[in-house]
Amino acid sequence: MEMSQYLEVFIEESKENLQACNEQLLELEKSPDNLSIVNEIFRAAHTLKGMSATMGYEDLANLTHKMENVLDGIRNEKIRVSPEILDVVFKSVDDLEEMVLSISNGGDGKKDVTEVVTLLQAIENGGSISSSQSLAQKESAAAVAMDASINYEAFEQTVIEQSYEQGMHCFELSVSLREDCLLKAARVYMVFEVLEKIGEVIKSVPTVDKLEEEQFDQSFTVTIVTNESSIDIEKKVLNVSEVERVGVTEITPETLQNQNAIHKIEEQKPESKEVIASQEKPVKGKDSNSPKESTRSTSSNKTIRVNIERLDILMNLFEELVIDRGRLEQISKDLNNAELNDTVEKMTRISGDLQNIILNMRMVPVETVFNRFPRMVRQLARDLDKKINIEIIGAETELDRTVIDEIGDPLVHLIRNAIDHGIEKPEIRLKKGKTEEGTVKLKAYHSGNHVFIELEDDGAGINKQRVLEKAIQKGIVSEETAITLTDRQISELILASGFSTAEQISDISGRGVGLDVVKATIESLGGSITIDSTEGQGSLFSIQLPLTLSIISVMLVEIAKEKYAVPLSSIIETAIVKKDEIMKAHNQKVIDFRGKVVPLVFLEDVFEVPKETTDEEEFYSTVIVRKGEKMAGLVVDSFIGQQEIVLKSLGNYLTDVFAISGATILGDGQVALIVDCNALIK
Repeated sequence: MEMSQYLEVFIEESKENLQACNEQLLELEKSPDNLSIVNEIFRAAHTLKGMSATMGYEDLANLTHKMENVLDGIRNEKIRVSPEILDVVFKSVDDLEEMVLSISNGGDGKKDVTEVVTLLQAIENGGSISSSQSLAQKESAAAVAMDASINYEAFEQTVIEQSYEQGMHCFELSVSLREDCLLKAARVYMVFEVLEKIGEVIKSVPTVDKLEEEQFDQSFTVTIVTNESSIDIEKKVLNVSEVERVGVTEITPETLQNQNAIHKIEEQKPESKEVIASQEKPVKGKDSNSPKESTRSTSSNKTIRVNIERLDILMNLFEELVIDRGRLEQISKDLNNAELNDTVEKMTRISGDLQNIILNMRMVPVETVFNRFPRMVRQLARDLDKKINIEIIGAETELDRTVIDEIGDPLVHLIRNAIDHGIEKPEIRLKKGKTEEGTVKLKAYHSGNHVFIELEDDGAGINKQRVLEKAIQKGIVSEETAITLTDRQISELILASGFSTAEQISDISGRGVGLDVVKATIESLGGSITIDSTEGQGSLFSIQLPLTLSIISVMLVEIAKEKYAVPLSSIIETAIVKKDEIMKAHNQKVIDFRGKVVPLVFLEDVFEVPKETTDEEEFYSTVIVRKGEKMAGLVVDSFIGQQEIVLKSLGNYLTDVFAISGATILGDGQVALIVDCNALIK
């Protein structure tokens, strides 16, 4: 079988299963006695093991099998959950992730995991009962399974009775697979293939669907109607590879009568079998009738995996359509033909709906980024000897995939900073009257055409005096400027390049790199970051990001005969400023805008646009833009109007053009440059 065609699906599903392992292990640490969580982890690991073996990645399958043995020990209460044991299991998951990453990068998925395998083996041996005792228990369990007949429905009982009258036999087969069987579903298929050649299978426990999904332990029971003897059946089933044991029990009409009588008696007892079953420990795998499972199976039928490259191609084609739409609108406006106008308006509406669908297809929940943080916080807390709880709110909030790809690293830096610098050690928190466990809150939510991501901690906050001293010492601000800074501006000094207040350099922080990269990355995405901090109470980092980066709404403006686009997300409003309203402050032209001093930026000077006349105007057309709390007035010659445009990069040759973030093609075929307002506001 050619496996390369399934490689992409294998990699994606492996990543999902490993993420599920990480999430459930964190839950298990909080609730070590909740065995249903262990079953969840076991199921994810088992699926990964089966897929790895099928694809031929034996190292991956073997390590997963060793991890599975430890999970099985926890599940059967032979091994008690402790942070030390979970550390080893987490290490196993890390190694598995590295192997999958190697495969996704074209490698062979091999890795030296001797150390972690030795640790897993030690846990398994130290926490389990002796092998002979274990085997005796398995045999005892198998015997009990064989004694306890299946509960047959009326129709099935009729089939058995009629077969018996025709001289055929009915047998219950209890089939046990070997403990190290990797592809259980395949073995089940082979057993059924053997049985269907010698008779008719009328029932199986678990059901065929569950057997195919490997939702069973090592044993299952099958009822067959046949002319063969029990000895022949047993021999044929045992010939199937990895079948360890087969128990055969004959079912007769008398057996069915006795069974019915027993069930009637048990139904009259106050505590019926259903009640007892509900009190038993959960078995491996989820109950397929649970709401969560049924929801998952329903939703999986309504979704398909699409390669992101195909979505990128679709987006590029649609961007070209948007450009042509703008051209058609311009032609329609110039010709003023009623029929053409109607057609263009209809096409604009349809393409607008199509645009929303395509953009929504590219939207990805931020949980794909957030999911990795609980595990990271746990490890950092253990490394720093701190107690930290992470709360994630709004993980279902969606962002464009291109933004999602870029936002992960900045958030890692912010969280590491909050844990190292923000949250105090337990003994210090207790002295301050706080709980010994610090809290880091990660929150995402939509607001207009933006997504906000907030990171809040209840730690020590930012020591503003210390930050100012360091900033002056490193020459980031002068002493004169420092006096005029607001609390927020002082807090935001920590985003400057090379800034650090750490007394000593560690693996986590102290080198003065990280937060400046965070700021640069967020601003390159067209976003912004603000910091609010109260000393002794904590800090709040707020990141504002655009929903998408490809198609944006802009205000088109004209300077001389050149057209420029200013993103609407940066604009507060447009204004006409009279010449006599302009004042000067620090050799800079400014205006009083609603009680705030706003500097004026003359774009014709910034972009060195050739002017036809030097006469000063009596009034100026001004676009008021904002970046955080800072504002500026961009002076232009005239406003053209609002439009949706496709953002195109300037290419590799024009990477460092000041205050220009890209370009677009307008409806009349002209190129308009897109103004980067963040670069103009100082």
